[in-house]
Amino acid sequence: MSIPTRTLNDGTSIPAIGFGTYPLKDDEGISAITSALDNGYRLLDSAVNYGNEIEVGKAARDWLRANGVDRSALTVQTKLPGRHHDYEAAINSGMESFDRLQLDRIDVMLIHWPNPITDKYRDAWRGLVELQKRGVVRTIGVSNFTEEHLRHIIEDTGVTPAINQIELHPYFTQEQMRAVHDDLGIVTQSWSPLGKRDAPYEEPAVVDIAQAHGVTPAQVVLRWHVQLGSIPLPKSATPSRQVENLDVFGFELSADEVAAIGALTKPDGRLFGGDPNTHEEM
Repeated sequence: MSIPTRTLNDGTSIPAIGFGTYPLKDDEGISAITSALDNGYRLLDSAVNYGNEIEVGKAARDWLRANGVDRSALTVQTKLPGRHHDYEAAINSGMESFDRLQLDRIDVMLIHWPNPITDKYRDAWRGLVELQKRGVVRTIGVSNFTEEHLRHIIEDTGVTPAINQIELHPYFTQEQMRAVHDDLGIVTQSWSPLGKRDAPYEEPAVVDIAQAHGVTPAQVVLRWHVQLGSIPLPKSATPSRQVENLDVFGFELSADEVAAIGALTKPDGRLFGGDPNTHEEM
C-alpha cells in the first residue's frame, strides 16, 4: 500500500505513519521489525533507552539488502537519553547511536525528554544541532517538550525542531500543544497513539464510527491521528495487526466523527505520571 508523507520544516519528508519498536529486542524483535517492513512500514522509531538500536539497525539493513531497496526508502529515528544532555555527551551519544544502527546516517534524532529539573536540555539541543551540521543526523527534533521548552531552545539556537513526539491519544488529545506545533511549524508525532491498556475500543463513539466505515476501532483511532495532522507510531509484533494498523488511508472520517473522538479527552488522560515539567528520564 502507498503511504503518504509529511514534509518537515527542514525540507525533508517522512511517512505519515510509523512503527514503534519499544520493547522489541533480540531475535524476536528483529523478526517483528522485519515483518513490519515486509508489511509496508517505512518509518521505524527507536531510542537509546529502548536498548534496541542494534536490532532496529540490523533488521533495516538486512531488509534493504534482501529486497534490493535503496537506503533512502526508510526513515529510522532514535532518541537521546537524559543522562547524555551535556553538549559533548549529546554529540558522543549521537555517534554511538550511529555506530549501533550502522545505517550510514541517522534519519531523525530526538531528545527523549526535556528533564527540566536537571535543566540541560538546551545543551542537548545544541549537541543535536552540531550532529546535524556534521551530517551524522539528517533531521533533529524533540520528544515530550512543552511550549516553554520549545521556545527556549529555539531562542537559544535559532533552530526550530522539525518534530515533537508527544503522548497523544483520544483520552489525551493535546489540543494546546498541537496548536503550538502548528504555530511554530513543527510536525506532531504521537506515542502510544492507541492508548495502550486504556485503548478506547469500546467507547460508543469509536464503535459506531468503526461500524459505519467497516473498519476496526484501532483503525478509526489511527485515522483520527492522521486527520489531526499527527504521525502515529503504533507498535505490534503480530503481522496481521501490523497490516491492520497501516491500512488507514482508504477511508476518511467526517468532521463530526473527528470531533466525537476528540470529545473523549480527559483533563489529564496521561497513561502514567509523564508530565514533561516534572518527569525525569535518564
